[in-house]
Amino acid sequence: MRRLESDSPNLIVRKRDELDLKDQSQVESFFDEQRPKLVIMAAGLVGGIVYNRDYPADFILENLAIQMNTMKAAQRTGVERFLFFGSSCMYPKDCPQPMSEDMLLAGKPEETSMPYAIAKLAGVQMCLAFNRQHKAVRFLPVIPNTIYGPNDNFDPQKSHVIPALIRRFHEAKTDESKSIALWGSGSPRRESIYVDDLVDACVQLLDADTEQFEFPLNIGTGRDYEIREIADIIKKVVGYRGRIEWDGSKPDGSPQKLLDSSKILRSGWKPKVELDEGIKKTYDWFLKKVMKEAA
Repeated sequence: MRRLESDSPNLIVRKRDELDLKDQSQVESFFDEQRPKLVIMAAGLVGGIVYNRDYPADFILENLAIQMNTMKAAQRTGVERFLFFGSSCMYPKDCPQPMSEDMLLAGKPEETSMPYAIAKLAGVQMCLAFNRQHKAVRFLPVIPNTIYGPNDNFDPQKSHVIPALIRRFHEAKTDESKSIALWGSGSPRRESIYVDDLVDACVQLLDADTEQFEFPLNIGTGRDYEIREIADIIKKVVGYRGRIEWDGSKPDGSPQKLLDSSKILRSGWKPKVELDEGIKKTYDWFLKKVMKEAA
């Protein structure tokens, strides 16, 4: 939103407590009143392995409701472009790497994120179905890999790898803990994309001739890291001096989730922010916003 606010004077934003996207009547009223031309649909219930494991019904029900309500209203009111975020969790657990878009539905997603993955797969198929039935490419499903950066969710139960680790290492440093215990073996590989790079890609797609693209479309950096490598970078950025202990009794999740982003890279877009730089910017924001507000 930081980038869009500076570029788009007519930006319409509603916070979660102002518009409940799970409520069909609220969504219909919003679209009738505001008549947006472009919609970036980033809303949804998201979380890490633990949160997915403990609340599977919430994940599938809430995401399906949000997607159905917004897409139906967008189609009815004539939205020109509706950009929908899928997830790399939609790909099969045992998928050739890097994962190309034609591998969707070629196998079962990883078990711990299955309800979320199924909901997101349904959202992608809704977009494609609207496009086919109404013979216009107005619904644009994209598949970014894990997003991180300012305004991320640092809740220890709900956050993804990078914000969760930033908080854990910061608290360990503050508490002067001699060690920090992290889930799994540390060997799974993860690709992450800095939020500003993703926004650049989305803005490009909203301005482009969408007929030149075949959707859904992966958006990633093309490089992944072992979780233990990510942890080492965060440890260094935070300045924590204790040791890391890996708890192999806890689940790892998918062994690797690297996207094949060759299609969008050929369009001229490319990521600019390297992982260590992005983590430093994210930690700086965390200190200024999250910890300052908690003080």
